[in-house]
Amino acid sequence: MYKLLIVDDEPQILDGMKATLDWKKYGVGQIETALTYQEAVEKAIRIQPDIGLFDVCIGNRYGYDIISELNELRLKTIPIMMSGYSEFEYAQKAIRCGARDYILKPVEREKLQPVVEKIIVQDLHGTVENNESVREEIDPVLGVPYSGLSNLTNRILVMVKAEYNQNINLKTVAEKFKMNSTYLGQIFLKETHMKFSEYLMVYRLLRVRDMILGSDEKIACIARSAGFSNPNYFYSCFHDYFNMSPMDLREPSFA
Repeated sequence: MYKLLIVDDEPQILDGMKATLDWKKYGVGQIETALTYQEAVEKAIRIQPDIGLFDVCIGNRYGYDIISELNELRLKTIPIMMSGYSEFEYAQKAIRCGARDYILKPVEREKLQPVVEKIIVQDLHGTVENNESVREEIDPVLGVPYSGLSNLTNRILVMVKAEYNQNINLKTVAEKFKMNSTYLGQIFLKETHMKFSEYLMVYRLLRVRDMILGSDEKIACIARSAGFSNPNYFYSCFHDYFNMSPMDLREPSFA
């Protein structure tokens, strides 16, 4: 039986995470929680969890620091980072210290399930009920598994995932990777067959689509929250990609 440690400084989040999945179905027989950095380290040493769910901010400390400390202690916990912050710096540090994924809050079952299944099958060499092998995670824009992409491209995609709603472009990405933007763009285009700007636009449109279907918020507000600062450009891109207007998508016949 696997052991799970959930770390967050908000008690209600801990309760919610325990109920997000049917953990017993995945062979998790022991679930421990921690509200502070020190409690998390102490419990990790005591129970040696197989999987750890860490919030990015634990009081005035950081979840990726906990992961780094567990790595130094040679504990074999497989970490997942969860956060309410869509900041690439946090995602980058989480990935660098070994986090298998960076999931934005609210952490829903559909987001967490494939990550947990992948860890159980690929890292813990277990099986998932009714599945002998875990489904490969597919990039929503490219339609290909992440495992088939280079490490550099995956790092770029993580950055888009974390910062798509901000003023992100190829130049800012290249600066963070300390690379020439033209060269980075050529690498991305060669592997994905899409320009970075095109990939970013489609990813934003897919996020907008999900938010339109999942809420009653004004479409203009949703578009801005996804990084579209120009309404006319947004409506034009949306119609060209989905062959319908955002309001059409909200109609019952399209929902």
